[in-house]
Amino acid sequence: MSPDYLPIPREELPPGWGPADCCDGTFAYRHGQPPIELVADRTSADQTHPGLGLSHCWELRYRYFFTDRTVSESIGRVSTRQAAIEGLLECMHTVHESVDEPTDHAEVRDALEGIRFSDVIPDNLSPMG
Repeated sequence: MSPDYLPIPREELPPGWGPADCCDGTFAYRHGQPPIELVADRTSADQTHPGLGLSHCWELRYRYFFTDRTVSESIGRVSTRQAAIEGLLECMHTVHESVDEPTDHAEVRDALEGIRFSDVIPDNLSPMG
């Protein structure tokens, strides 16, 4: 992973966070203790509202590790790479500022569920307003 290619510069990351993976369709940032990751994956937009006309979107996920398995939970989907970058940065800052015990995955998940993304993608199941 080239440091010149990082979507979020290191100096913008909250304490304890660093890059974990970065390529064309995925980028991830890891918190050292406990080992959790926030991931943005470019994915098919097949679950988005058809009126949006999107061919792809970015899914933001929270991933944490146990001794015998890895758990990945969706945080939300956004329409652009820039929105994914801003979303992950907001997630990192939220975890850093609001979670007392980052080892409590339920507390981290609850904090992440409270985030509202400005560029969120509605899905086919959402009622039209």
